[in-house]
Amino acid sequence: MKKTIFAMAVIIAISCSMQAQRIKGSDTMLPLSQKAAEEYMKSNPSSTVTVTGGGSGVGITALLEGTTELAQLSRKIKFDERNKLKEKGKTVKEVTAAYDALAVVVHTSNNIKNLTREQLEGMFTGKIKNWKEVGGADMPVIPYARETSSGTYEFFKESVLKNKNYMSGIMSMPATGAIIQSISQTKGAIGYVGLAYLNKDVKAVHVSYDNGKTFVEPTVVNAKNETYPIVRPLFYYYDTASESKVKAFIDYVLSDKGQKIVSEIGFISIN
Repeated sequence: MKKTIFAMAVIIAISCSMQAQRIKGSDTMLPLSQKAAEEYMKSNPSSTVTVTGGGSGVGITALLEGTTELAQLSRKIKFDERNKLKEKGKTVKEVTAAYDALAVVVHTSNNIKNLTREQLEGMFTGKIKNWKEVGGADMPVIPYARETSSGTYEFFKESVLKNKNYMSGIMSMPATGAIIQSISQTKGAIGYVGLAYLNKDVKAVHVSYDNGKTFVEPTVVNAKNETYPIVRPLFYYYDTASESKVKAFIDYVLSDKGQKIVSEIGFISIN
């Protein structure tokens, strides 16, 4: 009998040490979480970390439903989301994992290099309909946005549109990669992506938040020295009841090794 109890205790101990943890939410944070999880599991072979996207809102819903241990968000948790979690008996903790600059991108053939915040607002709200209105070629402006569950969608609306509504019928993309692909194939297109997603298939424009006095390129250096204006924190949220399960991974992301990954991916470290 004692041997049986001992064997059961060993099985329980092993299963606890090999518990899987799930990360879900922001597509912006996918490159960071995936790379961090990969490196973390190399150092902790008994751990399994799975990472999926879907948007910040999806991450919070998964946390609410208990289908993830960590929700990754490219925006702060909303008041009503926190209340819903409280109603479920969940008290969440917020961890800032990194910072991200949001780049405004256009087709590589577009001759526009600089845009003011006001011009961007006009384009995404539908007031500016042709590129010639901002000194470009005579072609329609075709704005692309993330879907409404995306934290990037909400941050862009808050920072760039000053909480004005996007134009009716705006092209809504389910993921950042879809925005990159669409803009690379559409000459009049404009959209926004996290800095880590920039590549040669699109062109990043310089942005002014001082009515055109200074235009700043979206780079890690300019985000760090606070000259580039469209910068936001990136978060992990978890139920405090699950802290023992997620703490080791969170500590890894916040460590020097984890923050080195942050920089390598193209985000801005918290250090």
